[in-house]
Amino acid sequence: MEGIVALHPALAAARTLRVVIAGHVDHGKSTLIGRLLHDTGTLGPERVTAVEAMSKKRGMPFEWSFLIDALQSERDQGITIDTAEVQFRTPRRRYVLIDAPGHAEFLKNMVSGAAGADAALLLVDAREGTLEQSRRHALILGLLGITQVVVAINKMDLVEYDQARYQAVTDEISAYLNSVGITPWVVVPLAARHGENIVTRSALMPWYEGPSLVEALDGLEAAPAPTDRPLRLPVQDVYKFDDRRIVAGRIESGTLKVGQTLRFAPSGKVARIATIENWPAAADQTIAKAGEAVGLTLDPPIFVERGQIATLAEAAPPTATRIKLRLFWLAREPLRPGARLTLRLATAEHTVTVERIDHVVEVHTLETRTAELVRRNETAEIEVVGRTAIAFDRHADLPGTGRGVLIDGYDVVGGVTILDATVDSRLLFPTERRVDAQARRLANGHSGGVVWLTGLSGSGKSTLATALELRLFARGWQTTVLDGDSLRTGLGRDLGFSTEDRAENVRRAAEVARLFAEAGLIAIVALISPERWHRALAGDVVGDGFREIFVKADLAICEQRDPKGLYAKARRGEIQSFTGVSAPYEAPETPDLAIDTGTMPIDAAIDLLESFTITSFAGSAKRVAEGVDPSI
Repeated sequence: MEGIVALHPALAAARTLRVVIAGHVDHGKSTLIGRLLHDTGTLGPERVTAVEAMSKKRGMPFEWSFLIDALQSERDQGITIDTAEVQFRTPRRRYVLIDAPGHAEFLKNMVSGAAGADAALLLVDAREGTLEQSRRHALILGLLGITQVVVAINKMDLVEYDQARYQAVTDEISAYLNSVGITPWVVVPLAARHGENIVTRSALMPWYEGPSLVEALDGLEAAPAPTDRPLRLPVQDVYKFDDRRIVAGRIESGTLKVGQTLRFAPSGKVARIATIENWPAAADQTIAKAGEAVGLTLDPPIFVERGQIATLAEAAPPTATRIKLRLFWLAREPLRPGARLTLRLATAEHTVTVERIDHVVEVHTLETRTAELVRRNETAEIEVVGRTAIAFDRHADLPGTGRGVLIDGYDVVGGVTILDATVDSRLLFPTERRVDAQARRLANGHSGGVVWLTGLSGSGKSTLATALELRLFARGWQTTVLDGDSLRTGLGRDLGFSTEDRAENVRRAAEVARLFAEAGLIAIVALISPERWHRALAGDVVGDGFREIFVKADLAICEQRDPKGLYAKARRGEIQSFTGVSAPYEAPETPDLAIDTGTMPIDAAIDLLESFTITSFAGSAKRVAEGVDPSI
């Protein structure tokens, strides 16, 4: 940055401390940074002259915040929009200050700015005290695991440097920080615009006996590189040079050496480190530590791809498809169960479905409450299920691989930390199968799969399911029917008909159907599964062998049929939350097959379903029998 003074060699070798500055809009962050840069001798006089000219042009007093609020819109509105990084130094070390926006509209940038910080400076206006946005920023710091926090009570000049007011605000913000697991390092009273208590202690506040702001920052410690933690090397990319395949990435924690055996998660593949590569070529390197970007060649040169994590076999991360997250939601649209998002952890991206919202945290009281959705700027704990195995670490154990973001399309919609898997994979040891899918396809003459029939009660799901089972059985196919009523009397007998219970009923049915499919059977599921996200969840559980069949019939036709007398009971109020009457049904938007039983004769409907099923699951067996890889 222009104007930074050259550092003494010993100081240059000291580790830089990254500090995020957070706080409510208009509490003076940008002003504080501008004054800090000036009072530590970081700025040249020409920068001050430029700010004087800008302030004069706008007919306002000298404005220190103009030193970093580079965007025209920021100057005009008096708020910080983007996340700016500036550097300064003290006799002890170099600092990078991350100026995070305080306005509610720009919390996304605040989250991204805080994610890479070693410590935080939380600014509070002496007049206004701890406002909602101050609490929210403190909550984010706790969410991201930033525990080294200096609090600055700014604008003391506007309260006549009153000690009682300083103490009241100190007690208020300290109590809130303590409630989110943070003990403030020190609480410094400031008048940033006038430079009071920035570098040296102010004579205007003789009652304050603590350090100045710079002295407080110098008292913080840069977190050491986690070289003594388990090895975690997220794969950034794989490059091909001459005859070498080089696996590249940055070591988040731990140490690696040539000759060690790596295990890649979640694939489980194993290979030995043959070499550590350097750019440009230099003396042979045999060891690399946390914080270094490295390239590795492997023996044997196994197939590895971006997103996998290189670990040592004895300290591999857990893997799971279902994990629990602590979330800070950023999108305008609320988060609801069933949302399909991308979970980005380090370099890996996983498609996940939000299965449930455990609770939302109230920003003022930190009390939890049950909720069916998470609104913008709320913190919650949620459970997600991935389509594939997710390698992760608990944030409390390894922050570098224990936090990430949720993405919708191209937009970051949430910051997350990982709490745990809903089932600890380290306690599970799947039995190795000696009969694989290919052998089952050859023996049965078809591949396994799930035919999922969805539609209103009375649409004909069970009729089609049992007819299809009979037809396939006559062909010699291995098949079974899972009917909604039968599942409710056994597997789901503990469940009601709330949104959460319906989702759990669908999940259980999908898990059982998946097991049948993996055993080589065609599982025919007849289940209303009224919401689209229910069926998306079932598809995620089953995987590629899932086929969604929409058994379509108008409500009037279904109600006229009413084979179980349920519509009549619902109309009389004897059944609550009955799909189609007092609860909604969301028809599939893009089903694999739609059968209108209101217009199509039953035999024709069964013929259509049989033909579709045979086409879907017989082709793979034929190709395998001919020696062709069915995945091609």
